[in-house]
Amino acid sequence: MPTDDEVVQTAAEAAENVVLSRFKNSDIDDLDVTVTFEDEILEVDVYVHAPDGDADEDRVADDAALAARGAVDDLFDSA
Repeated sequence: MPTDDEVVQTAAEAAENVVLSRFKNSDIDDLDVTVTFEDEILEVDVYVHAPDGDADEDRVADDAALAARGAVDDLFDSA
């Protein structure tokens, strides 16, 4: 069974990877990935501000949050 820290780290990395795959670092003015895992409840909040980027910020943030949840599901499935 993964630890709470492993869950949070896995989710955060997955979310950041999605954002960084859609935007160049130089296009990102602000990126905030907040992950909590308490009482077996995962909460992921992603905010990205990249006004010069080619992708839709809200869509990327939503996709990043979904990727984080998927990565945690995979983590538990492999445990």
